[in-house]
Amino acid sequence: MEYKKLRVIVSGGGTGGHIFPAISIANKLKEVNPDTEILFVGAEGKMEMEKVPAAGYRIVGLPVVGIQRKLNWQNIKNDLQVPFKVLASLRKAGEVIDSFKPDIVVGVGGYASAPLLWKATSKHIPALIQEQNSFAGLTNKILSRRVGRICVAYDGMEKFFPADKIVFSGNPIRSEIHPYGEAEKAEGLEFYGMDKAKKHILVVGGSLGSKTLNTSMQRWITEGCPGGEDVEVLWQCGKYYKKAMDAFMAEHGVPSVRHSDFIARMDLAYAMADVVISRSGASSISEICAARKAAVFVPSPNVAEDHQTHNAMALVSKGAARIVKDAEAPEKLMKEVLALVHDSAAVAEIEKNVAPLARLDAAGTIIEEVYKLV
Repeated sequence: MEYKKLRVIVSGGGTGGHIFPAISIANKLKEVNPDTEILFVGAEGKMEMEKVPAAGYRIVGLPVVGIQRKLNWQNIKNDLQVPFKVLASLRKAGEVIDSFKPDIVVGVGGYASAPLLWKATSKHIPALIQEQNSFAGLTNKILSRRVGRICVAYDGMEKFFPADKIVFSGNPIRSEIHPYGEAEKAEGLEFYGMDKAKKHILVVGGSLGSKTLNTSMQRWITEGCPGGEDVEVLWQCGKYYKKAMDAFMAEHGVPSVRHSDFIARMDLAYAMADVVISRSGASSISEICAARKAAVFVPSPNVAEDHQTHNAMALVSKGAARIVKDAEAPEKLMKEVLALVHDSAAVAEIEKNVAPLARLDAAGTIIEEVYKLV
């Protein structure tokens, strides 16, 4: 296939689970043709307005906001503004499209993509959406009948989308995440100052952090780290919780637990880990599959349609992961993880079952579909 120069708008965001796949798609577009011009469109004030420029791309923000389902006065005020902000966003999206003149638009989910793709498809511009989760988001369900192609990461998505538009691509992930050998594991242990004679657990709470995972770690540490005598932990607590966790660790800290608000070298963190504790957002699951790691997932209950539980169960049902409910995590999580990390046969079985679920060139598959549509 000839990869001619394109003009592409990539739209969506709100969370890292939408933003990092979007950046991976953009990077692949630039890889196949460095002259391709890419513009991101996101939501004003959201994470993408910081992360996308940091990755070297230009972004325009729309004033769109999402509907808040939890009933309180602040959310009622927000929801009353939604229709007006949607109309303003549609108007601005039209202006952006007329100015940039894209050959194709790509939506990655999140409410920021709705006005942009709605306007683009009304102007008969080719469009593709990428759905990261096993339970489709509202925005992508609305857009599915207007776009030419829908790239998905899980089986059975025909219950949400027109079957003739679905392409199984997997989720785009960072290129440095892949299966690791013994040499890379040794490099990871040395980089993080870990003892190679011990077992190693990686706790990943996401860039903002997870209150439940942090609470579970705090409880285990306060109790004296039972069952962890031969275990070391690398714990990403997230930037929202850094100050509180710094204070906690200053009082209760143990040398076998290293905490940090952010892990820059996730490749080496995955490489050195025997077991990973994580939320079950789509990007996290895709990276864990690509790294072929045994994981215990704690799905967040604070997401639409409980899609993190659906994501996790897609692996658990194949013997490719374990799951602990959010409400039970403070009491049960570390017991479950420590039992697993000390059971080498169980870890090996999960690693074997998770390997076929990895899609290491999802971005490449999506780019092929982009060019077919153009």
